[in-house]
Amino acid sequence: MGSINPSLLHIGSSLGAMLMALMVIFIRLKASDRPVTLRKILIPPLGMSTGFIMFVVPETRVPLWWALAAFLAGWFVLAYPLIKTTSFHEKEGLLYVRRSKSFILVLLGLFLVRTLLHEFIDRYISIPQSGGLFFILAFGMIVRWRMFMFRTYRRLVPPEAHAAQ
Repeated sequence: MGSINPSLLHIGSSLGAMLMALMVIFIRLKASDRPVTLRKILIPPLGMSTGFIMFVVPETRVPLWWALAAFLAGWFVLAYPLIKTTSFHEKEGLLYVRRSKSFILVLLGLFLVRTLLHEFIDRYISIPQSGGLFFILAFGMIVRWRMFMFRTYRRLVPPEAHAAQ
């Protein structure tokens, strides 16, 4: 099996990240037109958790303390702007995520931070390892953000409505 040119891999991963960022923006804008449910809050982090399968491949593995640092950076630093730009409103007895222009700016800012960090980190570790670290960082960010949404939803929606979902 031939090796992949690291420059092409780097360009591909950057383009992939940009495509994912644009896709997230598009999906979030469409989601604000539909009512929020517990499933819609909980499924993204559960689906994303399947990405941990990548660590079966030895080239993606990193020291545990690196993984913990990446997770905590996502949890404490990068989730904060998402939490601050996410709010709910009620319309016709249903709960919706309020559209926020700053949410798009936050996602683009997070993409920029990711790109700049990638440039720095790729000098010291392999591309598969940095991909794994950025996955863990994003997972920490998403889990905390979705936990915030879950708690807010549970506070705003009466318990009998939860059973209907």
